[in-house]
Parts: sequence; structure tokens; C-alpha cells
Amino acid sequence: MERFRRRPPRFILWVDGAGGFWVCLGETVTLGQPAVAGCAEIPILGDLRGRHARIRRDGEEYLIEALGEVRLDGRTVEQVGLLSDGCTVQLARSVVLCFRRPHPLSATARLDFLSGHRTQPSVDAVLLMADTCVLGPKPHSHVVCRLWDDEVVLFRQGDELFCRGRRPFSVDGSAAVRRARIRENSSVVGETFSFSLEPIR
Repeated sequence: MERFRRRPPRFILWVDGAGGFWVCLGETVTLGQPAVAGCAEIPILGDLRGRHARIRRDGEEYLIEALGEVRLDGRTVEQVGLLSDGCTVQLARSVVLCFRRPHPLSATARLDFLSGHRTQPSVDAVLLMADTCVLGPKPHSHVVCRLWDDEVVLFRQGDELFCRGRRPFSVDGSAAVRRARIRENSSVVGETFSFSLEPIR
């Protein structure tokens, strides 16, 4: 059986009508320049070090460690800073992100690009996934899908990744009711929604 721990700890989530999202599953991720192959879990095209900053999830909190120049809401981070919902993260002189914790019942966080920089390959935002990731029309969803009429939740169970929804859907062409296991390259389709996963090598 294909297990979660044997997969790359990140993938791109392509959501119909919402865009692409870089999903990281580890508790600790490094942000940096993609020129150094395999160095950063979140490679950003910008004037950064190969390993510029490290973000760590510690229970319900997120901490950022400065390996290069990092500012939180305009203040220089000397060593480690606490990330709060809505704070601005500046890496070096020009890469600017917004840290979000949109859902009150989930430790999953989101990094939105405020500057024109993007990951490589390019996506719309980065998701630091804890146990669950909510996709749906409500503003507190991790991925806001305005045309959907209900929520879909990705969740981790042991070493595997699952999807659950209130209405029937299919995973890779097989019908599912309420929940189903998904793989790193799965395609999920419902009556009013669809999304797919693409592994990052």
C-alpha cells in the first residue's frame, strides 16, 4: 500500500476555480532560493539565500527562524519570531508574504504572496498543512472556492491522506461516499467541484 511517509512531503494542489497551492506536510519547512537544488522545501524566485528562513509548527504556534534577513511587520527578526495571523513576513529586501491562520479549528497555515514573487513551479499560495485543510466557499477556508456550495476537507490519518465531503464524489474515477483515501497524484471530482494533486519531485 502506498503510504504517506514514503511520498515527498509536499505536493501542488490544483483547485478548479481557485488556483494552485503549494502544500507542505512537514512540521518544519525552509524558504529560500531555488537555485540550490533540494535546499528549500519552499523555493521562491527572488534575491534570497539558498536557505533564507525556517518556519516551524510547534503545537498551535508557528515560529520563524531567520537564516538570512527577515522582518515581521517591519521589525527585524534577530533569531526566532512568533508568527501571528495576518502578520507580514519580509525576506531580504523585496520578497513579502502574509501569514494566515484562517480557520479557528485548524492549525494549518497559509502564506500569501504580497510581492510579485512566486515559487518554482509557480502557485498562488503556500499551505502549511497540519491535520486538516478546508476547501470551500467560506472566508475561513484555507482555500476559498467562491463557486462551491459546500466544504471539502483534506485530512491526515496516520501515514495517509484522505478527503471527506457531505456529498458523493469520485477519486481517480472510483465513486466515494463521504470519505476516501487520496494519493499524491489523485484527481477528485464532485457535482460542483474538482481538484487534483501533483507531486513535487
